[in-house]
Order: sequence, then C-alpha cells, then structure tokens
Amino acid sequence: MKNIGLIGVGAMGEPMGASLMRAGFTLRACAHKSRERLERLLAQGATEAPDPAAVAQASDAVITMVPDAPQVEEALFAPRGVAAGMKKGGYVIDMSTISPVASRDFHTRLSAKGIKMLDAPVSGGPARAATGELTIMAGGDPETFAACEPILQAMGKPTLVGPDGMGETFKLVNQIIISIVMLANVEALVFAKKSGADIDLVRKVIATATGSNYLLDKWLPNTWFKGSHEGGFALDLLRKDLHAALDAGKHMQVPMLASTLAAQLYDGASTEGFGKLDYSVVAEQYERAAGVRVIA
Repeated sequence: MKNIGLIGVGAMGEPMGASLMRAGFTLRACAHKSRERLERLLAQGATEAPDPAAVAQASDAVITMVPDAPQVEEALFAPRGVAAGMKKGGYVIDMSTISPVASRDFHTRLSAKGIKMLDAPVSGGPARAATGELTIMAGGDPETFAACEPILQAMGKPTLVGPDGMGETFKLVNQIIISIVMLANVEALVFAKKSGADIDLVRKVIATATGSNYLLDKWLPNTWFKGSHEGGFALDLLRKDLHAALDAGKHMQVPMLASTLAAQLYDGASTEGFGKLDYSVVAEQYERAAGVRVIA
C-alpha cells in the first residue's frame, strides 16, 4: 500500500503526515478546522481532496486522527465520510484516542461494508510524532495489522496489543498513568520549593533515584522547566481521555480513586482557561496555593 489518506491534520496529524511522506508514501488529506497545517503538508508534496470520501476513494488506507469519538463518527460515516468513498478491502486506521466501546462499534460497522480497521492510538506527543518515534498501540486482527504495519512503522513503533478496541484500552492505561504521575511531579516539586530546596539539585538527584520518571526526565524540561506551558499535550485532551477511562472503569466496577481526584484537578485548571496549554499547567494551581514559583 502506497496511497495513504489522512483525516485530521492537527498538532499530531501534521507531523505524522510528514513522517509518512518521508517514508515514501503518497499522502492525500482534506481540511477540517484550520488550513495552516494542511498547507504545510501540501508544500511538502501532499495532495488535497475536498472531503473524507474523496480522500478514501484515492487511498489504500485512511488514517483518522481527530479529538474524540463524535469526530471519528463524522469522519467515517457522514454522507461524505470515509465509508462512502472507501472501496471494499480498504483499510481504516483510527489513531485517535477514544472509548474502546465506540472503537469496537466502528470496527463492526466498517466490517459490514467490507472495510478493515485498526484502532491504533499513539503516545509521544508532537515531538516524537515529528521524528517518527511514536509508541503505537494497535487493536485488531493479525492480518489487518500485518497489512498496515509498514504504514505504522513510518510513524513509530507499532505493537499489536489485542483484538478490536484493545489499542484504545492500552492508550487509556497510559493516560491514567501520566495524569497521576504529572500531579506527583508537580506536588513534589512545589513541596521542595516551599521547603527551600535547590530545584535543579532535586531534579538531578531524583533522576538517579526510584522517583525518576519519563515526565520528569523528558517532558517537563520542554514545558514547565522552560517557564512555559505552551506546546506539549493540551490539558483538555488529557481531560477527555481521563474521563473516558473513568467511564470505562465505572462500567467495569474498577475503583479509580486517584484518577477521580486527578480529573477534578485538571477540570479545575481547564475552568481557569488553561485547557489549550500543556497539562503541566496544573502546576499553576499548586504554585498559587503554596505562594511559590518553582521555576523563577
């Protein structure tokens, strides 16, 4: 498969599309909310189509990378959606983070039309999307995964993690962890600053201790520790993922006490108008309450 369609040219979709073209794939996309990112892909060699159906009609496989299940529904099943243009035997790779229940429904409905599907959400943010180093968690049957694996490898490291919807389950596991670990980092560093500790030294020492973690080592140096919460992963997107996990946990009768508290704190930060900033912006609540700024 060489002809790839892309629905959702956003903060993640744009660098993912660029990675596909670097790997030699032909890319076709259509505008959704903003043309700016699409224009940059067009300048790199992508082709524009008027709508998702037209994208699908000219593609062997179509990737959807949109915010949530309603947007996936629209991209796939609107009158001029992917399903209206995709030929039988084509492939849909949904790389959005959505509910596993919704994802399994999309698998079933596409299958009825002779279209094969993977749910393949990603982790790594725009930085790793730009370098083609995303972690990709794929749910679906082995044959579909094998057919789509070269496409996924152009964007990162794919792993088939189970049947339909299991990719979304794995991604929500990741989101539960990062939402809580971020709060642990923020809470601990505000505690350290209020205590008068040297923050740079705290970071250096903890990097060699059992409290070391990816967010502290790799993520926060590019956001909070630079004195800004721009870029990164939007708080409102994490909130959406976390609430999807809480909903699934409720249906499975899984206690999620820490996740519930985390959701409340992120919801509060969003209410203050921080929803489009990196989710490390939750530090603002802690710093204000403690009367300190961790990064001067």
